[in-house]
Amino acid sequence: MRIAKSEHTARPWRIHEITRDFTLEDVWRLPTPGGPDGLQLFVADVTGTTDPSVNWAWPARALWKLRWKLGAWFGWDDPEHGLKARVPTLRDRLPDDLRDGPSGPEFAGLPFAPLYQLHDEWAAEMANRTVHGVMHIGWVPDGDGRYHAQMAVLVRPNGFFGRLYMAAIAPFRYWIVYPQLMRAMEREWRAVADGAPA
Repeated sequence: MRIAKSEHTARPWRIHEITRDFTLEDVWRLPTPGGPDGLQLFVADVTGTTDPSVNWAWPARALWKLRWKLGAWFGWDDPEHGLKARVPTLRDRLPDDLRDGPSGPEFAGLPFAPLYQLHDEWAAEMANRTVHGVMHIGWVPDGDGRYHAQMAVLVRPNGFFGRLYMAAIAPFRYWIVYPQLMRAMEREWRAVADGAPA
């Protein structure tokens, strides 16, 4: 469920320290009930199983394949447009305690590189010809010892083309991609939380 941006900005997340020049695009409450120590398990599950080409319904899979085909045709995802090429990695901005700590697992199926992992938050970044983006997952208390994941998407568009691209894909993100992502995360998380293989 999409929620107010203040649900992210009002919390003392460490990501605020390194993304002041990024725009907060979206904040989502994820259907992932858990206990106080659940973030590490959730991140391991998401990074290991959230592969759009496998786990999403056909409309989202088709969009995903189309996006990568367009990227290949137009060179949007070529290495010279990525991290450490077109833009420096945000790991260069991390305070010493975050840089020296764990970064978290690598993604399977999504082009994100982990930045840092704490007990209650995790962040990963990606860059291409269109944007430099960050996915931030926070572990938010609900009361009575229960928690849930909250996802924020932060972006720094690459000039006019990047802003145009973000505007063009917005309807697809809200109507197809994010609903599929939420359902996949919920399905995978419930399987893990119930003790079954995801």
